Amino acid sequence: MGEMPAERKNAWLLRSAERLEEAKGRIMAANAEDVETAAKRGISGPLRGRLSISEGKWADMLQGLRDVVALPDPVGRITNHSVRPNGLRVAQMAIPLGVIAMIYESRPNVTVDAAALCVKAGNSVILRGGSEAIHSNLVLGDVLRAAALEEGIPEDAITIIPTTDRAAIDVMLKLNEWIDLVIPRGGAGLVHKVIAESTIPVIAHDAGVCHIFIDESADTRMAVDIVLESKIRQMPVCNAVETLLCHRDASKTVLPNVLKSLHEAGVEIRGCDETRAIDNEAIAATEADWSEEFLSPTLAVRIVGSMDDAIEHIRTFGSNHTEIIVTNDYANSQNWLRRVNSSTVGVNCATGFSDGFELGLGAEIGISTSKLHAYGPMGLEGLTTRKFILVGEGQLRG
Repeated sequence: MGEMPAERKNAWLLRSAERLEEAKGRIMAANAEDVETAAKRGISGPLRGRLSISEGKWADMLQGLRDVVALPDPVGRITNHSVRPNGLRVAQMAIPLGVIAMIYESRPNVTVDAAALCVKAGNSVILRGGSEAIHSNLVLGDVLRAAALEEGIPEDAITIIPTTDRAAIDVMLKLNEWIDLVIPRGGAGLVHKVIAESTIPVIAHDAGVCHIFIDESADTRMAVDIVLESKIRQMPVCNAVETLLCHRDASKTVLPNVLKSLHEAGVEIRGCDETRAIDNEAIAATEADWSEEFLSPTLAVRIVGSMDDAIEHIRTFGSNHTEIIVTNDYANSQNWLRRVNSSTVGVNCATGFSDGFELGLGAEIGISTSKLHAYGPMGLEGLTTRKFILVGEGQLRG
């Protein structure tokens, strides 16, 4: 796979889009079966929302394949050129990681997105989706593998684990001779299990406990717009805001307007004592709420005395995902960017920009909350590593 020419990989991507469109009826029937089974099993509404392939998700999935075609092939790219004092030329070349195992929950579109990115970056991929999406994933996998055969790519470059038995994960996590990297993407239970049990390097895509901090200088209208969109644009996604922090000096001026807009949008507020004192509709937050990924119209709200307190809260309860400050103070904005070390940190913008497409990566396999070797939205570059290449004219070390 590492030697596969870009033209062949791109031909597979385009063929896959065609074949998926032709198989849409079969795929949607399988997905409907999964959604119905999930409802019978009592799986929550937000998780069923992730499981369902809506028309919008379908269009995005197919467009994603075409978008990856347009991305430059990272394999073989040479960077970091230098010349040593003895004339030896040194550089680094991007190479595939090898065999990547993706373990994920709910979203069947991940099957297509992950396969597209892994193959374009010259890797093989083993896909183990959740039991709730088994029918959808098997059909999608069949289509992707058939398209691979048509375009001269080994079909086993895209492998779907066909069983829902969780013991399969236990076996796979010990295959360090055959698998180069594991990427878990799902709930905290799944991610922590993989980290604890894998003998293979892991890049975790953990829960999105994202924060917005309204400082004492924040513009009210901006704060309302940013918080509202970050919460309600798409709630069952990892880059939606889950905790709002507000400086005490803005709690009587800015915060009431923000809370009013959230209530009008149907969002339940779980607040600290100070928040409840200014919002009689808020219910009392528990300690568990500060680290909760709600994925629903629920927001935890806490009033803090300073930026230091806000940062300490994030370090205590956050998941290294996305943190935004709303401020009109330049010094505060720069302190925030320097001191908050989550994978995406921003000033005066919505949390939803923590997304590979929005950040110019073209597409993403997920959002890494591990600092090695990829951190934040992970695109094609994150699915490669680099080797040193040396070009000499007979130099000897001596």
